[in-house]
Amino acid sequence: MAQRNATCAVIGAGDYIGSAIARRFARGGYTIFAGRRTADKLETLKKEIEAEGGVCEARGMDARKEEDIANFLNEADKHGPLEVCIFNVGANVNFPILETTERVFRKVWEMACYGGFLTGREAARLMLPHGKGTILFTGATASMRGGIGYAAFASAKFGLRAVAQSMARELGPKNIHVAHLVIDSGVDTAFVRERVKASGRDPDTLPPDTLMEPESIADAYWYLHSQKRDGWTHELDIRPFGEKW
Repeated sequence: MAQRNATCAVIGAGDYIGSAIARRFARGGYTIFAGRRTADKLETLKKEIEAEGGVCEARGMDARKEEDIANFLNEADKHGPLEVCIFNVGANVNFPILETTERVFRKVWEMACYGGFLTGREAARLMLPHGKGTILFTGATASMRGGIGYAAFASAKFGLRAVAQSMARELGPKNIHVAHLVIDSGVDTAFVRERVKASGRDPDTLPPDTLMEPESIADAYWYLHSQKRDGWTHELDIRPFGEKW
């Protein structure tokens, strides 16, 4: 693959969605800076990208800490101009309201909303002098409506959506594309499969394409980044063909 002189940072480069996004942008020629809580868990992703001829730098970091975010993105920008930044930190928990402790609510907000604010702000700080950039935020069904047991998660995702909207209005005229993706579906991950089993169903017997593949999500991120600025999308919702909404 032809390497660009540009970097794509993925904060929340987990085993499924985050890794699929990193692989897709690596195939597009970007140097990948992948960050998650534990750097050792990024070794598989790093090897996969390098096996295909790409470049991947793996870093352990805490998206709730301002210094970690700033250092991570500054290092990415020094490797090559930071052109793409993706915030993909998950914080999906379900607790009845009376079992939602102060600690749970605060931690989920810090992970899913506050971390997104820090990421977006620091990415914008680096992209503005370059005169261009793309900042993408991962949303969920909970970004649009609260569900039973999701007071903490939905409030954080609502907040992240508001951060993305405000940033898009401010930064769009400065040639920075900010978009928010609503993933309105169960994604084919180990976490979702366990939840399907807990509901009494066998995930292997679900009809084809009931669960969304991480690679399909990654293609949506690439599509948004590739848009011409005369037709930028701010919010894109994606779901399998059979999903009720």
